[in-house]
Amino acid sequence: MLLEKDLSYIIQGCIYNVSNKYGKGLKENIYQNVLKEEFLAKGLKFESQKRIDIYSFDTGKKLGTYIPDFVIEDKIILEIKASYITIAQDIEQQLSYLRISEYEIGYLVNFCSEELYIKRFIFTNNRKSFLKTRIDTNENTDEHESKNTDEHKSKNTKKHE
Repeated sequence: MLLEKDLSYIIQGCIYNVSNKYGKGLKENIYQNVLKEEFLAKGLKFESQKRIDIYSFDTGKKLGTYIPDFVIEDKIILEIKASYITIAQDIEQQLSYLRISEYEIGYLVNFCSEELYIKRFIFTNNRKSFLKTRIDTNENTDEHESKNTDEHKSKNTKKHE
């Protein structure tokens, strides 16, 4: 069974529509803006430049923040590239973000490579031992600290519903 099959199909359709209409050679931010239009036209909920906290595998403490191009329906991370080649570092980075976040599906898209590059990545949460560690640690966290983090997140996230 394909994880998030219907949503993945819609997202891929949006990507192909953008590629067919605009071709290659534009800047990354142009592709991002056109994808926003496509997602809105399809009725998808998405967040642009959502801040995703990354936690230690061992302690569950926050290590830093990752800011993907899109998080769609709070289920799928989408990273956009506009370079002539897709390098191994781009692929490894996307895999790392899935491996150390609560998201299970990610897409890496390069609109400017020789042919449209779309790669779907899966890293299911049942393979992420740090999630248990983080949940245990968060239960012992001061509630005030948690509220401040949530307020900071809401101020820095651009939501589209």
